[in-house]
Amino acid sequence: MKHITSLWSNSKLADFLKIKLPLIQAPMAGGATTPQLVAAVSNAGALGSLAAGYLTPDEIRNTIRKIRQLTALPFAVNLFIPENHQATPEQIEAAQKAVQTSCQELNFKVENIKPPYTPSFDEQIAVLLEEKIPIFSFTFGIPPQHLITTLKQNGVKLIGTATTLEEASLLEKNNIDILVAQGSEAGGHRGTFLGKAENALIPTLSLTALLKKHINLPLIAAGGIMDAQDVVKSLKHGASAVQMGTAFLCCPESGTHPLYKKLLLNSHKDITTLTRAFSGKLARGVINQFIIRMQDHPKE
Repeated sequence: MKHITSLWSNSKLADFLKIKLPLIQAPMAGGATTPQLVAAVSNAGALGSLAAGYLTPDEIRNTIRKIRQLTALPFAVNLFIPENHQATPEQIEAAQKAVQTSCQELNFKVENIKPPYTPSFDEQIAVLLEEKIPIFSFTFGIPPQHLITTLKQNGVKLIGTATTLEEASLLEKNNIDILVAQGSEAGGHRGTFLGKAENALIPTLSLTALLKKHINLPLIAAGGIMDAQDVVKSLKHGASAVQMGTAFLCCPESGTHPLYKKLLLNSHKDITTLTRAFSGKLARGVINQFIIRMQDHPKE
C-alpha cells in the first residue's frame, strides 16, 4: 500500500475526485452495488459507484438518498447510453423460448414484455441533476452534447468508458473529464460502442499504455485487477487510478448471492468466458449451464 500511495501522490485525479485512494469500485448493474457497498467504499477513501442502468428514475432517487444517509463523501452514478435496437415480436418470442429451454431446472415461465423495454434515459438523467450527484460515469457510448454541457454547468464530473484508441479519442473530443480504459480481462459487459466488441479485446495494461501515449486525459485502468501488485502495474503503465469490480463482489455489503460469493472465493483459475447469452451484448461471465446451452441459440 505504501508503494501505491507514493505513485498515487503524483496524480491530480485524487484532488479532482476528492478521494484518497487510487481505487474506483466498478458499477455492476443487477444488484451487486447496494447503497451499503457504495457508501462503504467511499467511506474507506476510494470511490463507490452506483450501477443505475437498470433502475427506474424513482429507484435511482431513493437509492441515492440511501447512500447519502450512509456517507457524506463523493460517489459516482453510472448509466447506459441508449442504443438503437429493433426486435420483432417473433424474435422476442424466439428469445423467450431459448431462455426457457436453457433453464428447465428452474421451472419458471419467461413472461411477455412490452415497451418501453428500458427506463427513460432522459428521466434517469433528470434525477441525477435534481439530486446533484458529483460524478456521472457512463458506458456504451457518449451522451448528447447538450447533456454534456448541462452536466458540466451543474458541476458534474464525467467519466467515460473506452475499449479502443478510437473510442478514447472521440470521448476526449467531446470534453469528457476522465477515461476508463476497459481491458479484455474486465468482467461484465464490454463497453465497446464503435465497431464490433470482438475486435476491441485489448489487454488492460496494453490499452492503458496505448491511451497514455495518445490521450491527454486521466486514465482509470479496468480489467483483471485483483490485488496491490496489479494496482502498481496499472499505475506504472500510465493509469491515474484503477477500477475494480470482481474484487468487491464478495464484500459483506455486496448484493451478490452467497453461492456466487462461495464460487468466487474458492476458484483458483480463470472460470470465465465471453458470451452474448445474457443480453445480446458481449460480456464476460462465469461459465455455467445457461451460457453453455445458449450457445445453441446464437440468433436469439
